[in-house]
Amino acid sequence: MALETIKNDLLIIGSGPAGLGAAIYAHRAGIDFSIVDSNLAGGQIVTTGQIDNYLGFYNISGFDLIKDMLSHVKKFGIEIKEFSKINKISVIHNEKTDKNTFISESEKYKFKTKAIIVATGASPKKLDIPGEDRLIGKGISFCATCDGALYKDMDVAVIGGGNAALEEALFLTKFARKVYIIHRRDELRASKTIADKAKSNKKIHFLLNNKIIEFEGEERLAKVVIQNNKTNILKDINVSAVFEYVGIKPNSALLKDIVELDELGFVVTNKNLETSMPGIFAAGDVRNTPLRQVITAVADGAVAATSAEKYLSEI
Repeated sequence: MALETIKNDLLIIGSGPAGLGAAIYAHRAGIDFSIVDSNLAGGQIVTTGQIDNYLGFYNISGFDLIKDMLSHVKKFGIEIKEFSKINKISVIHNEKTDKNTFISESEKYKFKTKAIIVATGASPKKLDIPGEDRLIGKGISFCATCDGALYKDMDVAVIGGGNAALEEALFLTKFARKVYIIHRRDELRASKTIADKAKSNKKIHFLLNNKIIEFEGEERLAKVVIQNNKTNILKDINVSAVFEYVGIKPNSALLKDIVELDELGFVVTNKNLETSMPGIFAAGDVRNTPLRQVITAVADGAVAATSAEKYLSEI
């Protein structure tokens, strides 16, 4: 079946907070654009239980916040082409004009554009153990900054032994009564400075050489089952929340061999969110940013769209 060809000045790939922020600013700039998503519109935020650090929306669920964002976008008449995963991007360089044309293909559409904003986000690595998928957003979280304050005076656990895990565990001690650090190795991977700081905090309890083998709970997480790697002994740990820090992977495979990626696969950008390929911009969690939050993703979208508008006006 022939693909439906759509010609625009700009294609926005991804409809999470970064993509929606880009769409609003692209619309305001009068850019002719399309926005697509590989799944339902909204992105990872849909799975976040509650958010209390997005300015103006105190104590709102991720689902409700993205619903408001989508409503805002739709009031401008912006149509999001859902379930339109872009599988391939081809770059056509015009030597006479020294400018690029981009052909982006999904199973249904072929977009021909002068610029692209990639806002495909990043995905937390999961443990893939029983109970995990069912309890994500119901006690299982991947962001202590987002959800930590919800567990004041409760017992929580952090999975991981690197800098990110220990830094988030220290952050959680501001709220939680007790913070378990569960790590499958007998040594932490974090730097000595951070490790020493965590070890000196009386609220933090280390469970090294242990792995979680199951999450349990009905409506919400109630406990985890851990197994000691040396003795194979099983133990139940009652916790109200678990924060997983076993890694994060950028959804950047589409850009491999097209733009510069860092050693972890995140898209390298400058302050204008331009990539190494003229005409391609990146916004949100897919790029090498020091902070991955809803508020920074929306701001990235605004910057990327503004930079794209400038780029398009120059060509």
